[in-house]
Amino acid sequence: MKMRKVVSVVGAGNVGEHTASLLAIRGLVDVRMFDLPKRDGERLIEPVKGKALDIQQMLSALNIDGRVEGYTVSPEGDGYEALEGSDIVIITAGFPRRPGMSREDLLDKNIGVLQVITSKIKQYAKDAIVIVVTNPVDLMTYAAYRMLGFPKERVIGMAGVLDSARFKTFISREIKVSPQDIHAYVIGGHGDEMVPLISISNVGGIPLKDMLSKEKLNELIKRTQFGGGEIVDLMGTSAYHAPAASIVEMVEAIVTDNKRILPCSVYLEGETGEYYGVEGFCVGVPVKLGNCGVEDIIKIPMLPEEREMWQRSVESVRRNVKTVEELLNARSAV
Repeated sequence: MKMRKVVSVVGAGNVGEHTASLLAIRGLVDVRMFDLPKRDGERLIEPVKGKALDIQQMLSALNIDGRVEGYTVSPEGDGYEALEGSDIVIITAGFPRRPGMSREDLLDKNIGVLQVITSKIKQYAKDAIVIVVTNPVDLMTYAAYRMLGFPKERVIGMAGVLDSARFKTFISREIKVSPQDIHAYVIGGHGDEMVPLISISNVGGIPLKDMLSKEKLNELIKRTQFGGGEIVDLMGTSAYHAPAASIVEMVEAIVTDNKRILPCSVYLEGETGEYYGVEGFCVGVPVKLGNCGVEDIIKIPMLPEEREMWQRSVESVRRNVKTVEELLNARSAV
């Protein structure tokens, strides 16, 4: 009888590898990693198997129980049988945007990657909760939701946890207080128009707006909105430590069933969709996470100026949903 939960990480690049490592260190779940092979001249190498073995040996060095396994897969979808029995599947696989690549080109390539992965999840892990990390995450979460056909509670995008962590970091450094005592939410699309909510952010119960000037708050908001770009400029590549930790926070909320309230990209419709002005696509809002996935969507209050920011953020996602629809329809017609 299976005792430990199984979390599968599809894509063992920087984000996937660090996610697997952190999950293993926490000791709550067994981890399975999936990725493509690489070619070194005439030799085909399998980095995902080496990474899994390295992490497994790290656990031994730290005296932590757990099992980490790596599986090499093909672009066509061979090798995914080990997804069977997964309680959670995390999708980090995808292409980064390269010079000269249009947004539509990136969407099309990553939807192609998702199409293969989601077909294998449906085949081998039809009861799993799926966490989408591939960018642009709100659109990829929507595409995964459409392709999987799972209940909306079981398809969740990771974005707001990361954005909120960045916001908390900047607040912590500014006022010199532990991030443990800072409560801050960032909602909306995972892009330059995300919405840090000043009105409900507080430090030890004291409203943030009472601790910092409006000018300083605006500065922190801007830095949060462009937090990913700042790291790319400094490192020459996208962040991976903080994204991995954010994924792990979501996984722990689900596995331990501790009912955490975390901002995630989810499919909105009906009453909550009406409250947020969103009908039929995915965007970041606070949700209650438990062992069934999304157990509730929280209707968070916003000041008029925050509501305006929210509407701009939603519109930036909405504009691209049509492109995703066209790409999905074109693929289904083939």
